[in-house]
Amino acid sequence: MSPRRKTRARAGYMISSVAELYKLHPQTLRLYERVGLLKPSRSQGNTRLYTDDDLERLEVILTLARDMGVNLAGIEIILNMREKMVEMEKQMTEFATVVQQELSRVARYANNEKPPRHAIVPMRIRQSR
Repeated sequence: MSPRRKTRARAGYMISSVAELYKLHPQTLRLYERVGLLKPSRSQGNTRLYTDDDLERLEVILTLARDMGVNLAGIEIILNMREKMVEMEKQMTEFATVVQQELSRVARYANNEKPPRHAIVPMRIRQSR
């Protein structure tokens, strides 16, 4: 993420600006918040502030609703599934990293040393005759 992007991610857009930008009625944004599809932050004066992440999520919501005809319940399910998929991908990446590290560690011992005591999979290494 570029430094400019990080700065913008903290910026907040007011509901009127977002509604105008996406050609929505502000009540539509309030509805999306009420049903839990969007969670804008609030200023000290209790004004809704939408971040760039909120706008990206809104774009997905609008694509599903406008272009694909998905209702609000369907959108909620799809967004939840997307979040779970992102989390699962993160876990799989972490697992793959651990396995690669373990295989590299075991391979170092394959030629001339004892295998590691705490290997994920116990290995017997044949002694050369």
